Amino acid sequence: MASKTLAEEAAWRFAEDNMINLVVLNPGFVIGPLLQPALNSTSDIILALTKGEYTTPGFRFVDVRDVAYAHIQAFEIPSATGRYCLVQRHVQFPEILRTLNELYPTLGLKEKCEDHEKPLERVFQISQEKSKSLGLSFIPWEVSLRETIESFKEKGFLSI
Repeated sequence: MASKTLAEEAAWRFAEDNMINLVVLNPGFVIGPLLQPALNSTSDIILALTKGEYTTPGFRFVDVRDVAYAHIQAFEIPSATGRYCLVQRHVQFPEILRTLNELYPTLGLKEKCEDHEKPLERVFQISQEKSKSLGLSFIPWEVSLRETIESFKEKGFLSI
């Protein structure tokens, strides 16, 4: 995380020194169908979630296709400037487990869902106002999650 922050700070300094209009896209946790034939670190985490193994307070999900579209729009829209947070929604771990269990009951997550029946706390929303100025209408996180899992099945990383 530090390297990304330092790189962005350097980019802002360079842009200011050279009078360049900089556009920075900061995506959340990027999920969606895999293009590559191998798993990356994000995919590893989603795969661990299918086993109920990766407990974290939550993720700020965004679909890879929305991130790609935002890059195109940021380049093509002359008024695009500044920082854009690309997050469809913050989702807490228990909700992810319940959703995976509903979509794929054969994963055997029902018992783990019951372990996380407490009411969800600290729910927050990340503003999409600026990112929507790029013409984004985000793919719902549940769709992205399902298509990630389907991609895992197609590529042989998960058999359910």
